[in-house]
Amino acid sequence: MLLEFDDQEGLIRDRTLLDPNYIVKEDRIVGRDHQLQEVTKMLRVALGDNRPPNLFLYGPSGTGKSLITKAVCKNISQICESRNIRFGTIEVNCQDLDTLGVAVYELAGRAAEEAGVGVEVPKHGVATKEKWDELYRIVNENFDSIVFVLDELDMLVGRRDKQEPAFSRLLYQLSRAGANDDLTAHISLVAISNDTKMMESVGSRALSSFTPEDVHFDDYDANQLQAILRRRQDAFYDGVLDDDVIPLAAAFAAQTHGDARKAIDLMRVAGELAEREGNERVREIHVRQAQDKVEKNRVLEVVRGISTQKKLCLYATAAVAGETDGGTARSTTGYRVYEFLTDTIGADQYHQETYVNKMKELTTYSLVDFERRSHGPSSGMFLEFQFGERPETILETLREDSRLDSVSSSEVQSVVKSRLRQKS
Repeated sequence: MLLEFDDQEGLIRDRTLLDPNYIVKEDRIVGRDHQLQEVTKMLRVALGDNRPPNLFLYGPSGTGKSLITKAVCKNISQICESRNIRFGTIEVNCQDLDTLGVAVYELAGRAAEEAGVGVEVPKHGVATKEKWDELYRIVNENFDSIVFVLDELDMLVGRRDKQEPAFSRLLYQLSRAGANDDLTAHISLVAISNDTKMMESVGSRALSSFTPEDVHFDDYDANQLQAILRRRQDAFYDGVLDDDVIPLAAAFAAQTHGDARKAIDLMRVAGELAEREGNERVREIHVRQAQDKVEKNRVLEVVRGISTQKKLCLYATAAVAGETDGGTARSTTGYRVYEFLTDTIGADQYHQETYVNKMKELTTYSLVDFERRSHGPSSGMFLEFQFGERPETILETLREDSRLDSVSSSEVQSVVKSRLRQKS
């Protein structure tokens, strides 16, 4: 079977171009001229063996923040090498780092990997200060200038018994290291976040030493997404893409906050589906199949790891959103459906404030977002939830949990419609 596949004529010529994390050349970066110029102008001082400023890049997921940072740093590294300047880029994604100590060790490990040396302290069983000292040693011995890229920094919260979040302490320590002569190399911090309000949670000491230059990234529109995909069209062999493939993939991605990663993923999955079916072309139907698959895979990945209570809150809210014209759900209506669900399966039932807090926590997974609204000057406030994916996909995925699948979908729909009539 392996050899049979080897003999087949595939549709995809260069799969790296269909990897959203692949660092492409500048001529493939579309719709981000201003941001590319800003990041380049500020980081390029490293070429003169000087310290670049710290940066804070913020905006929705998939809008080019990491891509531009990596592309600029890669170009700087190549020029520095020709000038005998030891330049390094140390990138970590903070989403999977739970404490400050883990984050510091990860930085030390990435710095050692970049320098081609080993880490001389163990990951566990030593104080965080020893990990800091090892990071400083590796950087001082191997680099003249270094950029720390801290992606999804707001996810590094740390232990809840600490008043200041771990990402604030990390920024303070790194930005102060040069002033305290712990680091002799020139260092720059690039903090990347989807949360536009992250800096409000940074402590005053960290803020005064970090003092970043801000660069904002907004959503891509459908035309920009089409241009991005056309710059990667040569990932496929000539003539294998139907004319409506790129516009459709861009339109799907534009519906979910203009995420370029999703657009590229859709192209890749559509191509792979067409290849597996033995088709000679990638067609519209493959993009639609890819849309269903990408959405469901992403939702599955998230919901498998959340608690039963969060599943109930999410199910209730998605059920409401699925019955409204705008695909939104008021927290007041969602809570009533949540009450019905908990009563039906005999689960613990929490107050509305807890339901709202659990839904707010789910915004960190980019499945749902919310806005604060009011019925009018004399009425109370409520949250209105919007979904990044189709509510139907979320409901279908959640029903893979046997407890939720035991609840009649028609009954839930009936309760939702009843609550919506009462609201109007």
